[in-house]
Amino acid sequence: MKLTQAIEQFEPVIGLETHVELSTKSKMFCGCATEFGAEPNTQVCPTCLGLPGSLPVPNQTAIESTMRIGLALNCEITELSRFARKNYFYPDMPKDFQTSQYDEPFCVNGYLDVMIPTDEGEKSFRVEIERVHLEEDTGKLTHAGGASGRIHGADYSLVDYNRAGIPLVEIVTKPVTGTGKYAPQVARAYVTELRDLLRNLGVSDVRMEEGSLRCDVNLSLHPKGSAEWGKRTETKNVNSLRSVEKAVFSEIERQADVLAGGEEVTQETRHFHEDSGTSSSGRSKEQAEDYRYFPEPDLVPVIADETWVSKLKTDLPEAPSVQRKRLAKEWNFSDEEMRDVVSLGAIDLIAQTVSAGASPQAARKWWLGELARRATEINKELSDLSIDPKHISELDNLVTSGKLTDKLARQVLEGLLNKEGTPSEIVEKRNLVVMSDDSSLLPIIQSAIKANPDVVAKVKEGKLQALGPLLGAVMKETKGKADAAKVRSLVLKELGVEG
Repeated sequence: MKLTQAIEQFEPVIGLETHVELSTKSKMFCGCATEFGAEPNTQVCPTCLGLPGSLPVPNQTAIESTMRIGLALNCEITELSRFARKNYFYPDMPKDFQTSQYDEPFCVNGYLDVMIPTDEGEKSFRVEIERVHLEEDTGKLTHAGGASGRIHGADYSLVDYNRAGIPLVEIVTKPVTGTGKYAPQVARAYVTELRDLLRNLGVSDVRMEEGSLRCDVNLSLHPKGSAEWGKRTETKNVNSLRSVEKAVFSEIERQADVLAGGEEVTQETRHFHEDSGTSSSGRSKEQAEDYRYFPEPDLVPVIADETWVSKLKTDLPEAPSVQRKRLAKEWNFSDEEMRDVVSLGAIDLIAQTVSAGASPQAARKWWLGELARRATEINKELSDLSIDPKHISELDNLVTSGKLTDKLARQVLEGLLNKEGTPSEIVEKRNLVVMSDDSSLLPIIQSAIKANPDVVAKVKEGKLQALGPLLGAVMKETKGKADAAKVRSLVLKELGVEG
């Protein structure tokens, strides 16, 4: 069933659970390093491996980062918080339990407002926050030998415990109602705003492609007018902004199809498939009692006194919404221009490019033009391209100074995407220097004039719009390396025509 049909009959309720790996130098309960990409099982110790006799020591920076997130999300900071054991067996949990929080989290009852375009213009939606709690991350499983990369059909599985024990904040929303057909956009806007907020706080690098920001999407449908909500599903580990939107979109259509056929939705976890934008059934969804939570006996409660919380609140940076208004004014962007920047998640990229020396409009042109097109082609976010904003500033300078044409600049961008070096190094390696000296261009221009007598005649009659074929012939012969303005000037001069 298509989304438009589904919304005519059913009302969606969404809930988002976002997991954020904190950028601390050491793990949550031990001193092991947290560097991403290290050799498997080289950043482990008896504590994060759950060996007998080891005892946890909490990471103060991680606790403060969690409170700062809660404060930025307008949460109440609980005076007394406690860690708990969440019991379940899975190979990526070396202790057979996860040290997490249950009924006494650090932060509760917050909210985050997001803006999205609607048929009636921009509209604000409030996403209420149930809780922000702190736990330790699990290890990473790699299933080998199968076609899907999942455990079903795999020949064997490998486990890397480097990630086990890294501080992980979980931000859980309350059920979000009243979004109607805008549910997919609201979900994406919320995760986008949350990512920007976390980045501003400096608590995480929020790289979705590396797993430091992961989202679980909960969704249920109920008939319009019904007071009773439907059974929910949880789509696990959605790892891009685009996929958050797709996960809500596809699950609304799937559940509507099930309900319209007279069947019941199964409460379960589901696996999202990036390639198709759909999900498949995982396992039945556990309830809280299945985890047998109980207070962690090896850790004392955390008391958040007023002085501590007040200092953390004072040190908060400006909110993303405030930052956007300030930057729009500084960059002289129209509302429409800034909306496009926000929609593509390019604020930080443009800000860093401007800091490196480019003008705001030039930075916007590169990121929202050619680079946005490249990102769309490979189904990635702009931030996933791993291009240094300093290189975009350098590239723009090469174009502005006349050392590169826009056409040659696109080849440099290709080199940057392929990690071939800096723009200057790519220009040298690919021999992309602009041809601008008369001695190199005149023979090519004279040849083009000789080959196009009809065009020459029209130009000499004063029809300058007929110049196109001559200029095109020269640019083709020089493989786009000629300075177009210079070529035009020389062609007119050769023909004795005023420009």
